[in-house]
Amino acid sequence: MAFFLETLIGGLMAGMLYSLVALGFVLIYKASGVFNFAQGAMVLFAALAMARFAEWIPKWTGIASPVFAAVAAFVIAGAIMFAVAWLIEKLVLRHLVNQEGATLLMATLGITYFLEGLGQTIFGSDIYKIDVGMPKDPVFLLESMFQGGILVNKEDVIAAGIAAALVVLLSVFFQKTSTGRALRAVADDHQAAQSIGIPLNRIWVIVWCVAGVVALVAGMIWGSKLGVQFSLTTVALRALPVVILGGLTSVPGAIIGGLIIGVGEKLSEVYLGPYVGGGIEIWFAYVLALVFLLFRPQGLFGEKIIDRV
Repeated sequence: MAFFLETLIGGLMAGMLYSLVALGFVLIYKASGVFNFAQGAMVLFAALAMARFAEWIPKWTGIASPVFAAVAAFVIAGAIMFAVAWLIEKLVLRHLVNQEGATLLMATLGITYFLEGLGQTIFGSDIYKIDVGMPKDPVFLLESMFQGGILVNKEDVIAAGIAAALVVLLSVFFQKTSTGRALRAVADDHQAAQSIGIPLNRIWVIVWCVAGVVALVAGMIWGSKLGVQFSLTTVALRALPVVILGGLTSVPGAIIGGLIIGVGEKLSEVYLGPYVGGGIEIWFAYVLALVFLLFRPQGLFGEKIIDRV
């Protein structure tokens, strides 16, 4: 039982990180109808910015505190992601209003390669470290209930807590603030929102900025765990099945879909992997997404396309 709970908890914590990246897809699609294939590149670019500024700031200021360097680098990287979001809307999306979905998708693919190249040019292409002080040693829980206790990685617990806190903040933002209500209005009907004076361009800038912050937090967490390298862009590919499972238009769907896939990957790898030679964790999410595309393409909580027309 203890081993099962270890696997379950590990899956839930991995799922929260998947959900965090998937939220970037969902937020942008709900507000603008754009499937942002550049979300993975945004995660990489934000992580590169934070890692490199955390390295440069002590040299520039003479302050050797890693906490100060990490906080300052996070703030600077956040400002950079805001600027990137504003430029994307002003230079690209504003000129593609009412274009076909395939055109918008190709535009985000172009943004992907541009951000990857720009990141390599400015910040370099080595593997960099993000140190935000998260402990990496494991801890044993519930030792009184289970012999030997349940082994949990402290870093995973803290990362999952950060992801959960951001999800809660976003939920409050969308439900309780006037800007959040405007974003939901735009998501429901662009023309109706515009008819009551909601400026679409400003709303799109805001939602891309929010997605940029989500990408920064995801990049910080994944960069702390794995190091900042260009393979971070594949994190977005791991989030695609989450979006398909939960629904492209549903914020709760992104959260629940991430948890389902995180748990499913871990349990299938541990309990079914030995019978098929392992490797289930690599393809489990994509097979599950394919099943949903065949039988419920709108996902668990998404809306049918016909209902949105």
